[in-house]
Amino acid sequence: MSPGAPRQHGNPERQHHAIDAPGHGDRPRNPQDQRWGDAIHRARAAGEPIAPIVIDYNTSLAERAVPEWQATLDALQALPEIGTEALIGYGGMTLGVVTGLMLATVEPRIAALSIGAVFVDDALIETARKITVPVEYRIRWDDEYIDRRAGLALFDAFGSREKTLHAHPGGYNQVPEYERDSSARFFARHLRRDGATPA
Repeated sequence: MSPGAPRQHGNPERQHHAIDAPGHGDRPRNPQDQRWGDAIHRARAAGEPIAPIVIDYNTSLAERAVPEWQATLDALQALPEIGTEALIGYGGMTLGVVTGLMLATVEPRIAALSIGAVFVDDALIETARKITVPVEYRIRWDDEYIDRRAGLALFDAFGSREKTLHAHPGGYNQVPEYERDSSARFFARHLRRDGATPA
């Protein structure tokens, strides 16, 4: 299955595009996806932990998304304005982190990762150990769903020689604008062939 149609996000001066993950946006959910989604809603309503459900759901979605992202990279690099020499960075939160880590372990075209806030299990820790590209990782210190200790363990597991941890106040889905700016600077620094640091 090919990725869903790209969506535009952000203000007109800083627009970017995103591809819907399997079962997200306009893409239909399969029956198992629907069961996971329903289970998450029930757990939240009952005040029960959602992490075990979300971890299984995200893993399934990421396994399906990785080949789609590889096909997307193939298509992008076929464009003359991009080409096969372009360095590629990956950014994501929550589900996007799981997808990005799985992608980076099998895809040498990924040169840098700017990620954060994800439900962590032992399998994701093992995946992080295989990551060697530069990583910028952020934690929401007051996240009501994601345990900060698990986030710190994930950061510690990254095999990258260059990795940076950003911890900021705030709960789930609260990302300060300055963190977005930091991510942009991180990619500008690591996706330049000449190694120069932009002003």
